Amino acid sequence: MKFRNRQEAGLEVAARLENYADREDVLVLGLPRGGVPVAYVVATVLGLPLDIFVLRKLGVPGHEELAFGAIGSGGVRILNADVVDRLGISELEIAAITQEETKELKRREKRYRGSRPPLDVSGRTVILVDDGIATGASIRAAIHAIRKMRPAAIVVATPVAPRATCNLLRREVDELVCVKSPEPFYGVGQFYQDFSEVPDEEVVAMLDRALLPRQESKEAAAPVLAEI
Repeated sequence: MKFRNRQEAGLEVAARLENYADREDVLVLGLPRGGVPVAYVVATVLGLPLDIFVLRKLGVPGHEELAFGAIGSGGVRILNADVVDRLGISELEIAAITQEETKELKRREKRYRGSRPPLDVSGRTVILVDDGIATGASIRAAIHAIRKMRPAAIVVATPVAPRATCNLLRREVDELVCVKSPEPFYGVGQFYQDFSEVPDEEVVAMLDRALLPRQESKEAAAPVLAEI
């Protein structure tokens, strides 16, 4: 069974996180861009604040959906040595792709955060949300960077991921929530009917709606949830 869209996937993720609802010490972080619509639904349904953590996947040349690593805010970089070795990705290719993605990461940070204060997760439980996880390189970069910010706990929540990746992530976080772990797993997009690209404007709009007082935020989200 495929998810109709990211919003429907967000509802299924939220249903598995009900024990975190309305807690003042919990923060939902979406990974732009595709993870933000999922995180927005999770945050809205559970009555939690929403923010973002910006990172960029380092994609295999010619097969960019497959990550061999990722970079995140604060200069963190994670490489998947198995993928790099198996596909023979050279150090020059890694350096060139890292440089290019660093430019895009900085652009997105400026675009999305705007005048918002820097991300502060100290002492809070962070629910890190993406629309799907394949190799785990991107989410592991986020986990590594967020851990340095001294949160109370890190929860990773996703609609879909392969079993091997889930087993890996369970050892790195306090809790993993994954709705589906189908096999074979070729890419996140195969598990969505609508996996269209999420524009920057939509990310910013969801973040702006999430900043409204709780009742206003739920009212603003109603049309989005009604479409699911």
